[in-house]
Amino acid sequence: MPFELVTPKGGKIGFGGGAGLALVAGPCVIESEEHVHFLAREIARRVGPFVFKASFDKANRSSLSSYRGPGLKEGLRILAGLRQEGYAVLTDIHEPGQAGPAAEAADILQIPAFLCRQTDLLLEAGRTRRIVNIKKGQCVAPRDFHLAAEKVASTGNERILLTERGTALGYNNLVVDMRGLAILRGSGWPVVFDATHSVQLPGGEGRSSGGEPQFIEVLARAAVAAGIDGLFVEVHDAPERALSDGPNSLRLSAIETLWARLRSLDAFIKGPAFYTTDGF
Repeated sequence: MPFELVTPKGGKIGFGGGAGLALVAGPCVIESEEHVHFLAREIARRVGPFVFKASFDKANRSSLSSYRGPGLKEGLRILAGLRQEGYAVLTDIHEPGQAGPAAEAADILQIPAFLCRQTDLLLEAGRTRRIVNIKKGQCVAPRDFHLAAEKVASTGNERILLTERGTALGYNNLVVDMRGLAILRGSGWPVVFDATHSVQLPGGEGRSSGGEPQFIEVLARAAVAAGIDGLFVEVHDAPERALSDGPNSLRLSAIETLWARLRSLDAFIKGPAFYTTDGF
């Protein structure tokens, strides 16, 4: 079920249907208005059209003392300002009541992995008619994930993305089963791979999560070779100073080279000799 996202200034970003690889990129959380505008400009300069992502609130932080973000009202004001600049925007929602307000400031509403089975949240996101990106829960089997998408689709909204972000393997570790990408694609909706949360070590630093960013490109290349429709990466200019998810973020200076490599691989995989009607 491919579809296009029309950006605030009329550009188009395709998901599925043999379209080129789409990119979703940005910091984990809004740190300041100046910072998100800086990152949006710098990412666009390096990669071209993309979807900017940032959370107004990180409700699932490891510790009560961890930074969560500016909150709903201020965060959505900042994200709306990015849309006024012409950027397509994705942000998380955590409660059904956040769906309507967030839909006024964002093009894509994201359902966090821990909440991917929350029926009321999925239904309210679907009713906004915005694109809904559902992160696969770390303990949800790929063959079961279509059930979450069907909840959104029951509202009449078929603009759904399914995102793989790793599966729990014991404590403080995630693995990615590349077979799952093919299984997700078989459900009919475009598939996105989250290459940065997939290298996260949940709770790996005691009061916060750790990460292994040296494996971001390894997993991203494997996922592109498997035929994904989009790539999701958290990007920060100084991951060591990031207020959330720094240990698993991609450094801004690395995104241009990585994206060029992945687009070349995607073009090869989806070329006439390799592309089939189901994308694999």
